Amino acid sequence: MSQAAERRSKPNFFDIDFEKAPFIAIWEVTRACDLRCVHCRAEAIPSRDPEELTREQGFALIDELRRFSDTAPPLFVITGGDPLKSPYVYDYIKHADSVGLRVAVTPSATGLLTREAIHKMKENGLTRMAISLDGSTPEIHDNFRRQPGSYAHTIRAIGDAVAEGITVQINTTISRWNVNDIDNLCALMKKFGLTLWAAFFLVPTGRGEESDEISPEQYEEALTKLYNTAKAADFDLKTTAAPHYRRVVLQAQRAAGSSGDSGAYLKPRKEGGSAQDRKTDGPPAWVLRDMKPGGWAKGDAIGRASRGVNDGNGFIFIDHQGFVYPSGFLPLRCGNVKQQSIVDIYRNHPDLKRMRDFSQLKGKCWACDYRDVCGGARSRAYAVTGDYMASEAWCTYVPPALAHVQGVNWLASDMLLADVRQYLKPEDAARFDKS
Repeated sequence: MSQAAERRSKPNFFDIDFEKAPFIAIWEVTRACDLRCVHCRAEAIPSRDPEELTREQGFALIDELRRFSDTAPPLFVITGGDPLKSPYVYDYIKHADSVGLRVAVTPSATGLLTREAIHKMKENGLTRMAISLDGSTPEIHDNFRRQPGSYAHTIRAIGDAVAEGITVQINTTISRWNVNDIDNLCALMKKFGLTLWAAFFLVPTGRGEESDEISPEQYEEALTKLYNTAKAADFDLKTTAAPHYRRVVLQAQRAAGSSGDSGAYLKPRKEGGSAQDRKTDGPPAWVLRDMKPGGWAKGDAIGRASRGVNDGNGFIFIDHQGFVYPSGFLPLRCGNVKQQSIVDIYRNHPDLKRMRDFSQLKGKCWACDYRDVCGGARSRAYAVTGDYMASEAWCTYVPPALAHVQGVNWLASDMLLADVRQYLKPEDAARFDKS
């Protein structure tokens, strides 16, 4: 299958200041869905909630999302539940496209996702269709989705989208239900004409249980397998709720001697920065400043993105009632778009501002040399400890600054919340304090 061209091009990551605008904004237009997936973040229901945003409120939200940036507006993702259960989904796609947003939709693989529906979404301005595939066989996928025939609908819909010339993203949630199927999934992905494989690592929220998560050691193995697949494939790969994939990639590239400049970091351009920052006769001033350890990776260090999109940091989520969250996996309300601008919420809410300040991280994440290209999953930290600034609970990596410490289990619940300065050499403590 050949890859299709997207309707709108992706903005340069260095044109986006995550303090001011997200790279991705996701709107759950409805909780209604005909599937009963075991991990469902939304805890979907069969019928629409009467408290959903109205069509007019939805249009107003789309207009506000466009206000984030003149040069690099966020990728706008319409999700659910099942977006096709909303009678306004085509109107939302059309309006978002008309104001200049790139629009992706994540429909459920049910009988509603017909070739005609896919064609209609494309005609109204759809940029990309993202669809979930959680097993290499009908047995694994349908068991996960709790719906016989879901696998067949998924495979058909992928083919229909490619035939319609729509770029395709496949979402896979990695959990105990399919951890032994990863090799087969990697092989299967190479057969599709997809643009992006998005691997979601289960967070215990919604219907997802902590018992459904795989172990930290299995995470490391799975992330390595995903990297090796992406390296040989003609599609891109990103992870959600596993930002330490970026660390795995950089480690592998350095070991192979293929990322000599991966340690050279750049910060994003600041919209409205000084004249010196905007000068065109050489590098802007921020490029020439001293960079913090583990700062922003250069664009070729990781193919898809120069910086990790994380909860509340380049990412924002709006639910069907208009409540705003750092992500769909971090159930911490930060306001409601019915009363307040999404732009103001994202830029100024104290919890979101804190999440973007990785110098406030706890546990070994604070002293990690990959701190600012990874940051750990804030959603998992919150789910496991109740503190969104706690250390990533499912990462086995021990930073060099802490490698000399013996007899400490860095993934123990108390150490996820610990201030690790007491374990550091004075020069390392001073270095990370300045970051």
